[in-house]
Amino acid sequence: MTLPASPTLVRFANFELDLRTGDLRRDGTSLKLQPQPAKVMVLLISRAGEIVTCQDLARQVWGAETLVDFEQGLNFAIRQIRTVLDDDAEQPRFLETLPKRGYRFIAPVQRASGEEDGIAESGLTNPEADHGREQNQALEKDNAPAKKTRLLHTASIFFAAVSILLIAVTVSHYVGKESEKKLTVGPIQSIAVLPLANLSSDPAQEYFTDGLTDELITELARIGTLRVISHTSVAVYKTSHKRVPEIGRELHVDAVVEGTVERVGDRVRIRTQLIQAATDEHLWAESYDRNLSDILRLESDVARDIARQIGYRTSDAHTQLTAQRPISTEAHENYLKGRYRWNQRTEAGLRAGIGHFQKAIELEPSYAQPYAGLADCYIMLANWSFMPGSEAYPKAEAAARKALEIDDRLAEAQTSLAYATFLYDWDWNGAEKKFRRAIELNPNYATAHHFYSIYLMASARHSEALAEIKRAQELDPLSMIINSVVGWISYEARHYDLAIQQCEKAVEMDPSYAPARLNLGMIFLKTGEYQKATAQFERARAWPAMKVLCWLIWPRRAPIPEIEAKR
Repeated sequence: MTLPASPTLVRFANFELDLRTGDLRRDGTSLKLQPQPAKVMVLLISRAGEIVTCQDLARQVWGAETLVDFEQGLNFAIRQIRTVLDDDAEQPRFLETLPKRGYRFIAPVQRASGEEDGIAESGLTNPEADHGREQNQALEKDNAPAKKTRLLHTASIFFAAVSILLIAVTVSHYVGKESEKKLTVGPIQSIAVLPLANLSSDPAQEYFTDGLTDELITELARIGTLRVISHTSVAVYKTSHKRVPEIGRELHVDAVVEGTVERVGDRVRIRTQLIQAATDEHLWAESYDRNLSDILRLESDVARDIARQIGYRTSDAHTQLTAQRPISTEAHENYLKGRYRWNQRTEAGLRAGIGHFQKAIELEPSYAQPYAGLADCYIMLANWSFMPGSEAYPKAEAAARKALEIDDRLAEAQTSLAYATFLYDWDWNGAEKKFRRAIELNPNYATAHHFYSIYLMASARHSEALAEIKRAQELDPLSMIINSVVGWISYEARHYDLAIQQCEKAVEMDPSYAPARLNLGMIFLKTGEYQKATAQFERARAWPAMKVLCWLIWPRRAPIPEIEAKR
């Protein structure tokens, strides 16, 4: 007897799964699963409606020589399946947990055979067997029971054999693929946390998701040997539809973290996934559901779990400090709102940020981060001439000192203090010690490298200044100000071609960015290209803060032809 070919493509809800290869699609779009979770899914769906015990999973997926971390591996596989299916463990639509027994796939499953009458639900039943049962109804009644029993018995044996065969083929297929991946996927030494998506119904919660993204970056950045891209550079991908491999190439990273945030009342749910940038392979996924009152612990837990997946550890000292200080939800939300406004880098944003930070401090006077935020705002207000330095720098210094008094491991506060010590106190030796301490605390803090490079340039240590600003550029490659400062320091070091290249790169990002225009004007003056210099100064003067500076550098008291004649 020739057995009929068994189709391997099945459908459930808006998903489609190939039982042979483990390829999963949703609405035609391919979804990535690691090999082990894919094998678990194939087994569960091939036995849809049945309880699949942990012993069955261990034996049929992991093999006879089950590793000692089987339970951890199974938990990871189940979590990743639920994440990719957007399923809920407490109210499952697809995967049901039976405590101390196993798991059951509870959604209706259909064969994708292309024949309407050949589709069965709630398990992978056999259409041939259904046809056989219809024929049996025409037989003699006295023979029907025996015939039906034999038919069902034969069908059961046949489909049990087919299921085992499919699982065996799939396991073999993935073992081979897994071995190949281990040879081709290198270690993760750099990472970018893309802006978390806001799944809440309220668009006003953007500050919350952006703030969590920023905090996650900060937590991971404390791992000194891992290069973590700064907030400024990842923020440009908030509304981007670029694929992960393209983003990875632009940011020069090995891996990317994507995720979503959903806030409902006093609960917050975060889903994150780790993706290999070059291959777009999903390496890990997890879902977290907590009370808002536990948000600081949640931020640390997410960062710690990501770090573990790529073979790193977060700072134990900082994690312990976070766990020991209960912070009110309102204070933390004001801190996140402050950082959200600070990241806008406008005068209005900086002044609004100060208000939020001050409110957070009123609510929680022993909360260090808002003091660091205040210091950052005052430094930026002074830098952009939005506030006199004589007013801004003392306030920045006082806020930074208070932050460090509460938590002496805050690189942000140490950097602001170093900058104020350098430009306001004029204590250059003290400033350098503080800059170095900030970089020691957080080697991934781009602003520390950026500000230190300006100090080194002012000290005429140009080669050191270039090394520091290029490190800042590696950490924040899409920052206009950092690219512009690379040009400025290159100009001071008399590397004019590099200076023009870097400033033009900043202008490409934003043609209205006046600091880059100002730097280009100075470079063209130095190289004798006066018409180009004039054009750049005219564009830079569009910023009110730049008008006086442009006039001092290039007053244009004489027409260009007259200047050219004097040469």
